[in-house]
Amino acid sequence: MNVILSIISTIIVYLLMAKVYKRFNYPFLIPVVTASVFLIVALLVLDIPYAVYMEGGKWLQHLLGPAIVGLAYPLYNQRHLLIKYKYSILSGLFIAMMSGLISVYVLLVLLNVEKELILTALPKSLTTPIAMQVSETIGGIAPLTAALVMIAGFTGAIFGPYIYKLAKINSAISRGVSMGSTSHGVGISKLNEYGEEDLSIGSVSMSLSAVLGAVICPIFALIIS
Repeated sequence: MNVILSIISTIIVYLLMAKVYKRFNYPFLIPVVTASVFLIVALLVLDIPYAVYMEGGKWLQHLLGPAIVGLAYPLYNQRHLLIKYKYSILSGLFIAMMSGLISVYVLLVLLNVEKELILTALPKSLTTPIAMQVSETIGGIAPLTAALVMIAGFTGAIFGPYIYKLAKINSAISRGVSMGSTSHGVGISKLNEYGEEDLSIGSVSMSLSAVLGAVICPIFALIIS
């Protein structure tokens, strides 16, 4: 019974939040964020243990794999764009990765944060499974890294559109690389609103960032140790 209730309630809440977003269309009202907040508050108010909710939630979680595989379709349709701008994409991803690592490290050092938490924050821009694995490898706290990954995703999806508008960024390549390399799946869901080109660049950027991050993060952690 708990399984069915968890699945149905999650889907209903998401669909309702999607309607709210469609009605008002503010970036901070994206369904992934509002539905997550609503469900967290509901679990706290109703005193429902997370483990009980996840009896059904885990089945929805299993759909993440097929959803990621589904991104191959827009990738295939826009393959000519990826080939044409391959050097711009690769250089952009490398710069984004290095600037993210250095900025996080410098900021946390200035705030006098302990080393374990610094290592925990380094993989925040990678996809959750890889980020947790990297965090554990370099001596971070994997569950906390997962939370930071979610925050990074929400932050990019909410503030990204405002930055694009303020900086007058109209290039699908720029939007795709910036969102895919910093805000992973949540950010890519926002890119879908800009078009298939943005979605394709964002999805390939997310994948390549995960590969680059799995190599660069441990090296960077070793250097700062």
